Amino acid sequence: MMFYSENKRQITIRCLENTTPNIWCGLLFFLAMGLAGKVCAENTSRGPIIDRFPLTLDAGTRTEAAGPFYYSQQKETETTWAIPPFYSCHRDLAVASHEDDFLYPFLSEMRYGQERRWQLFQLISTAGGAEQNGATKRRVTIFPLYFSQRSTDTNLNYTAVVPFYGRLKNRLFHDEIFFVMFPFYAETRKRGVVTENYFYPFGATSRGDHLRGWQVWPFVGRERRDVTTHTNGFGDVETVAGHDKSFYLWPLHLKQDTGLGTTNAQQLRASIPLYVYSRSAQRDSTSVLWPFFTWLDNREKKYREWDGPWPFVIFARGEGKTTSRVWPLFSESHNAVTESDSYCWPIWQYHRFHADALDQRRTQVLFYLYSRLAEKNTETGREKVRLEMWPFFEWHRDFAGSEKLQVLALLEPFVPENRGIERNWSPLWSFWRAEDNAKTGASSRSLLWNLYRRDVTPGGKKVSLLFGLFQYQSAGGTAQTRWFYWPVAKTGPRR
Repeated sequence: MMFYSENKRQITIRCLENTTPNIWCGLLFFLAMGLAGKVCAENTSRGPIIDRFPLTLDAGTRTEAAGPFYYSQQKETETTWAIPPFYSCHRDLAVASHEDDFLYPFLSEMRYGQERRWQLFQLISTAGGAEQNGATKRRVTIFPLYFSQRSTDTNLNYTAVVPFYGRLKNRLFHDEIFFVMFPFYAETRKRGVVTENYFYPFGATSRGDHLRGWQVWPFVGRERRDVTTHTNGFGDVETVAGHDKSFYLWPLHLKQDTGLGTTNAQQLRASIPLYVYSRSAQRDSTSVLWPFFTWLDNREKKYREWDGPWPFVIFARGEGKTTSRVWPLFSESHNAVTESDSYCWPIWQYHRFHADALDQRRTQVLFYLYSRLAEKNTETGREKVRLEMWPFFEWHRDFAGSEKLQVLALLEPFVPENRGIERNWSPLWSFWRAEDNAKTGASSRSLLWNLYRRDVTPGGKKVSLLFGLFQYQSAGGTAQTRWFYWPVAKTGPRR
């Protein structure tokens, strides 16, 4: 018992030493240590006040105290302790990971090996780690006003103060961004193409490998790339497709020729909303009063489709796709690997994906009011099922046959298997929990944060009720009953 207490203190101290907001961690530390010390000293069941019990679905132990407002858990290499919903600390020594959450998802810190990230509601964040070349870096972001990065490789350094001046590298979906008094001037680089913007998005010029373009948006613009060749990693010469794109009075009039120099060159012409048509070796489509009425012949995927008015009425026939939709009354669509049906959308929806060894099916009624997701391994015949009825319950069964039930489930159906929600918020409203381990035969039931708790294993049973005023425990043929913490009956194995 003393060993457990000392080990508990060391683990908790390590969590707190590595947490950024030290003041809050200190306060939480003293509260947690007081609770942990009491349960280790007594090792008894006091229901919502304090309780310690073995985990049902994993090897390990869990301590809960103050109803849903404190717990600590140890299993194999993982350690978690939390004061929901204010703070949680999770460590996994096997993969050198560490996560701290403060009022998740408001403030969190995550570390994985040498990688590290701290974020305040995804708006203010710091991140650091090592690059593949061995260089280390550290990012600071105050979105969307300030971006910076410092690295031992000075070529990766950048600073940007929006909208005044700055440079970014490998951020915001571009290889590099440079700007001065944005939107008056900005230069971006992406895949070898350099684009200069003047009074973004109105004026721009583009240049690159055999590419040039310009625009005065939305009045007129053009971009052309010549057909070129390059040698791939196997020493073969490949054609790099060219294109010729132009517009005037965007998006009313468009002209695009893409895939030039290849066997599937595509020609698109549009005068929106009057018509849009495209022609290529693999696919033809024509739209009138775009996007409402469309005819499509997809020779590559082997189907034809008629839309009118889209997206309410769609009919497609062919080997690659079969669809019949009169939305919202009904919709039936399938191909070789997927199936999607709905009736009186969104009252009933069904989706299926089956390929190789996976067969996945999902049924929904009114989105998350009822949802059932089943994933089956067709090679082994084993199936994993997740059943939810918001906000009443969620139930899982894994591939091994173990089951878990939680009542209530206020957020879980919307963000399934979100560890932050499970650690920080689920304990607050899960007033009934039931777990069954198909491998070991162990099971547990908990009502109102252990006001009633029942744990069963092949070797025994333990029941606690009303803050431990009634307790029953049996193991190895010996049974003991306690009332008001005093033993009143004890039986031994029959001789």
